[in-house]
Amino acid sequence: MPSGSGCSAVTGTEAMSGQPVATAIAGVPDLSKMASALSKADLAQYLDSTKDITVFVPVNEAFGKLPKFELDRMFSDDKDWERQVLAYHVVEGRKTRNDLTNAKLTTKEGRELTTRLSGQDLIVGNDAKVLCGEIQTANATVYLIDKVLIP
Repeated sequence: MPSGSGCSAVTGTEAMSGQPVATAIAGVPDLSKMASALSKADLAQYLDSTKDITVFVPVNEAFGKLPKFELDRMFSDDKDWERQVLAYHVVEGRKTRNDLTNAKLTTKEGRELTTRLSGQDLIVGNDAKVLCGEIQTANATVYLIDKVLIP
């Protein structure tokens, strides 16, 4: 069952459960920018076919927090960079909140990503806050975050 203070602000997450992760993300209006980035980088099919992963998904507002040059690059023709950034949001295994309490994870991009608790908030990377977590899709566990993770 999804948990977090921001779950009620994101509509459509309840319909994600029976679908593969990229398809599920594409069906949630508040996640349309991530869906667009996955499609543009040709990663949607890869994510949909990968079993037992955890995906940290920035909500639409998170993209607005990127500096303009990074946002422009995110939606440019630099697919290698887009894939690198997006793969940094994916780790092996379906992680629970307890798994992420104080963890060092290896991303699909190949770098380390840390998670920790700060009060009641789960923090990913340097300072991305989990808004809603433990959303189950057919092949992944999803955590909605308030910032785009940049490796």
